[in-house]
Parts: sequence; structure tokens; C-alpha cells
Amino acid sequence: MAKTLEEMSLEELWRLFPVELAEPDAKYAAQFAKERESLVAILPPCSRISHIGSTAIKGIAAKPITDILVEIKPEYSLTATGEALEKGGYILMSSGERRASFNKGYTPEGYADEVFHLHLRYYGDNDELYFRDYLNENAAAAEEYAALKTELAKRYRYDRDGYTAAKGEFVKKHTEAAKKKYGRRY
Repeated sequence: MAKTLEEMSLEELWRLFPVELAEPDAKYAAQFAKERESLVAILPPCSRISHIGSTAIKGIAAKPITDILVEIKPEYSLTATGEALEKGGYILMSSGERRASFNKGYTPEGYADEVFHLHLRYYGDNDELYFRDYLNENAAAAEEYAALKTELAKRYRYDRDGYTAAKGEFVKKHTEAAKKKYGRRY
């Protein structure tokens, strides 16, 4: 009998879901729009739901995963909101006092047709929005990021944490530049 995802080690999961980049594709915006409608029905009122990650950046390769940032108001419970997401088909991957991460679309056989990473936060914890907008408005930075991701995807094919960590300095640098440029946009 095959193992469930919960029974697999981190190494087994990384082998099943390696870091692979796909060419830019408008389908991710459409997947986000469709999923956003589903989320509106289960999330607290006034939640901000944003498409983030590389699939939200024009013209660059990305892992075939649609990243979503959900920001809720401080008066709402992160735990209760997370429970609503789980009822909506999301799997809790990690949680803390002010953040939680969820996945949808992973199966013991590999990716489903649509895969989502959802980042649940309180309003204002949204650096990803600044990074996304900055790269969408700065083609040179986006090209540099695309090249970095391509190189790192080869080096960290079976180490998602290593891949993410290796992008950290680039992301931090350009997020800081975006915040200087945009001020309190969000």
C-alpha cells in the first residue's frame, strides 16, 4: 500500500515534488481568479486575497504552483480562518502565532492539475505584494530573478527549503527597494 503524504518523510516529498520551473503561462492568473472566488465564499469578510509568487510576475519561469496571500483583519482568528480553509480542501503545512501556510493540489502520485500554496496572514504582513509589483515594473530585476531561479532549480532540485533560502537575499534586496519606491502602498 502506498504511503499517504502525511506518512512521507520530507526527503520523499521533495523527490515526489521536485523544484521544476515551467514557462510563463496565463493559466495561473485564471487559476487564481477561479480559486479566489472559492475563497471569498469561505473567508471572513474584508479579507484581501492576492496572487503572489512567480506565477504573478510577467514573463518569468515559475514552479507550476499558484501562490496566494490571504490577509485577514486582526479581529479574526487565524485558527478559525485556517479551519475554514481546511474544510475548503486546503492542508495545513505550518502555523505560528501570526502566520499559517496551506497547500492544495498535492497527491501521493504527484501534482494535481491545479496546485496552490496559500499564505494566511494578518493585514500588513505582505512583503510579497511589494516584491511582485516591483518585479512586474522592473524588467531587468525580473530577468535577473528568472536567471537566479533557473540556476537554483538545478542546484536544489530536491531541496525546496534550500531553493527558497538561496533566493532570500535577492528577494529581501528588491522588497526593500520596492518599499522605498512605493511607500505604504498596502
